[in-house]
Amino acid sequence: MDQPAMTAAEVTRFLDEVFPQMHAQGRIYFVDQIVWRQAQVRCVAGEQQLRPGGTVSGPTLMTLADFASYAVILGSIGPRALAVTTNLNINFLRKPEAGVLIAKCRILKLGKRLIVTDCEIAGEGSEDLVAHATATYSVPPR
Repeated sequence: MDQPAMTAAEVTRFLDEVFPQMHAQGRIYFVDQIVWRQAQVRCVAGEQQLRPGGTVSGPTLMTLADFASYAVILGSIGPRALAVTTNLNINFLRKPEAGVLIAKCRILKLGKRLIVTDCEIAGEGSEDLVAHATATYSVPPR
């Protein structure tokens, strides 16, 4: 098995440097683990992330899926700030409650120009998915 190009701590430092606005309202997204072609990230969803009815909002889940995809890609190809999302599809499966949400993301295709990811999101300690997403990123040539 290959080694990741960046560790979770390195991805976090890189994102803090090139994308600090992500935490403008406080840090709720965290990179927990990076291994070759896989990442686990989390979101600590509080009152600000809830919509009426007490469910975590769709935009919060989409951000988590996109964040997980970016983290696994950076972990696999190294610090490439200009890798950008070209497509994100998400299915909302269950009502997500406030608290810690875990996203497990893996790379399905690691091409020279396009990278496709698969992301499963569940509440911490639960096997039941609240959302499933796939994303495609465009990677600029070096």
